[in-house]
Amino acid sequence: MKSVFEYRNYREYIRDFYESRKRCSAFTWREFAKLAGFASSGFLKLVCDGKTRLSKVAVEKVLLALGLFGAQADYFRLMVSFCDSPRAEVRSSSFEKMMKIAQENRVEFLEAKAFAYFSSWANPVLRELAPIMPGASPLEMGHTLVPAISAAEARESLDLQESLGLLKKDECGNYHQTSEGISSSREVMSATVIDMQKQYARLAVDALDRYSRDYRHISGMTMGLDREAYERLAAELDAFRKKVADIVSNVKSYDRVYRLNLQLFPLSKKVGEKNEKE
Repeated sequence: MKSVFEYRNYREYIRDFYESRKRCSAFTWREFAKLAGFASSGFLKLVCDGKTRLSKVAVEKVLLALGLFGAQADYFRLMVSFCDSPRAEVRSSSFEKMMKIAQENRVEFLEAKAFAYFSSWANPVLRELAPIMPGASPLEMGHTLVPAISAAEARESLDLQESLGLLKKDECGNYHQTSEGISSSREVMSATVIDMQKQYARLAVDALDRYSRDYRHISGMTMGLDREAYERLAAELDAFRKKVADIVSNVKSYDRVYRLNLQLFPLSKKVGEKNEKE
C-alpha cells in the first residue's frame, strides 16, 4: 500500500487500507469499525462513500486503527481538514501544511505548482501581460500590474509559468503563451480557485475608486428569485461567458489586461426555512 503522504483524499486512504487488509485476510467493514471503536458496523464504509464525515474524536479513533503516528498522523488530520472544511481558506492552509510535511518526508507533491499558480491573482494577469511586453524586465512587468508587485514576485511567477508550460520563451527571451492548461485534482482546484476568486472580488472593490467609468463597468441589481428563475439566470450567465470567450478569441492585439467577474449570490435565507443548508 502507498504511503499516506501520497494521498490527497483521506477517504481513498481509508478504503485502500481496508482493501489491503481484506486481500490478506477475511477483513470486513464490521471488523474495521470494531478495531476503531465505532458502534456502527458500517460507519467507515459510509465515510469512504462520502455519506458522512469524521469528527475530531472519530479521526483519533481511525488513526489508531490505521496505525498512523507522528508526522503520518498529522498529515492524515490535515487531509481530513482539507477535504471536509467548508471554508476555502482552511482547506488552502491545510493543503500547504500537507505539502510541507510530505516534502519533509521526501515525497514530491505533483500538485504543488498548480497550487502555487492559483494562489495569486497576479499569475493569470502576468500570463496575459508578458507576451505584449517584449524585452520588458520582471520589474517593469510587475510595476505594470495594478496593484503593482515586486520584481522578485514577477520573476517567481514567470519562472513558475515556464515550468508549467503556460509561457514559453523564444530565442530573444520574449514570452509567448502556449495552449497548455493546468490539471490537478478536484480537491486542490476547489481549495485554490475559490481563494483566487476572493482576491479578484477584493480587486473589483478597489477598482470602484481606482478607475473612472471610462475604464470600468461595474453594475448590479437586487432581485427576488425562486429556484427555477435562479437556474435560468445561471444558464444565461454561462452562455454569456461563452460569448465573451468568443469575442476575446478574436482579439488580435491587446494593450491591457482586464478581469470580468460574473456574480449571482443570495442575500437572504429562504423565507420560512430556518435551518436551510447552503
